[in-house]
Amino acid sequence: MAGWNADTAAGPLGAGTLTLVEGSSFCISLANGDIHPEHPHGVFHEDTRILSRWNLTVNGQPLEPLTAETKEPYRALFIGRVPRSDGYADSPLIVERLREVGTGIVEEVTLRNYSPEPAECVIALSVESDFADLFEVKEARVQRLWEESRLPDGDSLTISAVWQAVRKGVVVRAKGADITPEAVTYRLVVPPHGHWSTLLTVAPTLNGGVPVASFVHPAAGEMSPRDRRRQEWVAKIPKLHMGNHSIEQTLRRSYDDLGALRIEDPDHPERIVVAAGAPWFMTLFGRDSLFASEMALPVDPSLALGTLQTLADRQGSVVDPMSEEEPGKILHEVRLGVSGGLSLGGKSSYYGSVDATPLFVMTLGSVSRWGFAKDTIAALLPHADRALDWIRDYGDKDGDGFVEYERLNPQGLINQGWKDSWDGINFADGTLAEPPIALCEVQAYVYDAYLARAWMAYDAGDASLGAQLTEQAAQLKKRFNEEFWMPDRGYYAIALDGRKRQVDACASNMGQCLWHGIVDEDKAPLVAERLMSPEMFSGWGVRTLASDMGAYNPASYHNGSVWPHDNALIAAGLLRYGFVEEAQRISTALLEAAEYSNGRLPELFCGFSRDQAAEPVPYPTACSPQAWAATTPIMLVTSLMRYDAHISRGGFWMDPVIPESYGDLHITNAPLAGGRITIDIAGSEPSVQGLPEGIAFHRAHRPWLTELVERAGMRTED
Repeated sequence: MAGWNADTAAGPLGAGTLTLVEGSSFCISLANGDIHPEHPHGVFHEDTRILSRWNLTVNGQPLEPLTAETKEPYRALFIGRVPRSDGYADSPLIVERLREVGTGIVEEVTLRNYSPEPAECVIALSVESDFADLFEVKEARVQRLWEESRLPDGDSLTISAVWQAVRKGVVVRAKGADITPEAVTYRLVVPPHGHWSTLLTVAPTLNGGVPVASFVHPAAGEMSPRDRRRQEWVAKIPKLHMGNHSIEQTLRRSYDDLGALRIEDPDHPERIVVAAGAPWFMTLFGRDSLFASEMALPVDPSLALGTLQTLADRQGSVVDPMSEEEPGKILHEVRLGVSGGLSLGGKSSYYGSVDATPLFVMTLGSVSRWGFAKDTIAALLPHADRALDWIRDYGDKDGDGFVEYERLNPQGLINQGWKDSWDGINFADGTLAEPPIALCEVQAYVYDAYLARAWMAYDAGDASLGAQLTEQAAQLKKRFNEEFWMPDRGYYAIALDGRKRQVDACASNMGQCLWHGIVDEDKAPLVAERLMSPEMFSGWGVRTLASDMGAYNPASYHNGSVWPHDNALIAAGLLRYGFVEEAQRISTALLEAAEYSNGRLPELFCGFSRDQAAEPVPYPTACSPQAWAATTPIMLVTSLMRYDAHISRGGFWMDPVIPESYGDLHITNAPLAGGRITIDIAGSEPSVQGLPEGIAFHRAHRPWLTELVERAGMRTED
């Protein structure tokens, strides 16, 4: 059950590991392509490690890695050489392993001989499958003992396992190999200056029986299902050219990673949702999937819709302290593995999140602006209303108007906001806050949820519900600015604790409050100044906690690290209140940080200052790729474009403040109201072509929800 806890952070993957990902399957290996069970390596399918050892030796020697290059998020080429037995440095034998992950893996092994002499080689693969649950691997506590059988049959080796009533299996196919229960071996002679190659596949079996048929290598000239899926994705998302090529590369990498992190709801294959991240979170998360899909609206608005529909189907209906389910509540995460189902009292969903429920309503408000069919949005409104009921009946535990959390059982997450590590919420002196805890940004999400639902009510002609929710939002904003603001400090408390004391640490959370508009105009300049202070801004981004706080640790998960998605939301908030230069600084710092990791921003990096460490310092267990890190560059650039749409209002808004160093921007194939538009920004001058009929371009910011509900209220009073 500890698996649900971010308190037990993942074991480090170690330097030089490579992660491939496709939907909910992924593969982690060393730089030479080998997989070792004692590390958190493996091929994982549906939260189970189907391959725990995959070691290739040539003449008894493991390969010396030369390079490992990711071609696509799901395919990589490993090149290594065979060490010489006679001690001479340069070996003439080079091995290439081209691996693709899907429902299992397919690997093409090529051995090249650069010597004038023929080379006698014995290639051996040792293969093991421990069928460990994802969390057992992550926390290095694999202890379940399966009854295993290994059956060679012609070109294949089937490994089957039984534990209690659960059956698992995997089939390794190796044409032309000598296969025993222990190993797969090829004996061959590679001619001088010649090469030899073979194809291996590993696929899980369904219920321990028939292998999954979908994972076959395509015929010559045909595309693999992964390539076809990627091509369909590329065809439907915007194409982008930018003067600054390194930012262009980062954005394209983001598009690719977002495409690879898409997973399907098995019951509704037409609904695509975003998994939270590889390697440990290849599943649906309430908070992460909502945030990532909201941040990616300009790229593909249907991701957010699919995420909302899938979460709506699993919305809480009963009170269950073990899974922390409550009526109307939106889940925290879904798991597929063996122990996931068992550890949650037979349920595979865990609901320990205080913010997924208001975020659900907020994201529905955003999605409703992007021009989906009215009945599609209408079908989700009852779920939004049940979410608001949860806020009132369960979220606000003591009836003070603020939403708090306190876990419902001793195994649940201690902290249930986005900073969900056990020590993530603390006072300036480093003392931990005691629950129930009301986080500042959660109140901002609730404020946004009230306004989003109020606007949808006005839009549908229900003026009385609109007015009621607008009033609730106004009351919440007033109380929030009275109770959370610390005038002597010049910033907002990160939270109120169980005794309603202000938790006075200076943290990044208040930056997200700017984005939702809950911050009073007179307080915003002080917040902006604090966020950009040397204690908060590392030079690579805004830290989660200021460096002069008691709990500060630049190499911690939430107490001084820099999270890209957090920074994207802060930058958007600064822009909302007119702090353009500050938002540009954050955006530029993060896009520069991405250059140090081939254009892929990790989940987080350490908070060391840029003066001290000239490159961003990686956090050892950061997920990469990770959904909201992948959507960060998209949100940074679209925020600076001040780019947004509201189809029912017949409007498309853009008022760019892109720094000169980014160069000119040319975007084609951008989705809008069922059509495709072309956007050009040269200097700071925007132009747009191909707007669908009835949509007008405005050079301004899109009217905020606060402005929309105010106008709607005035209209109904007239």
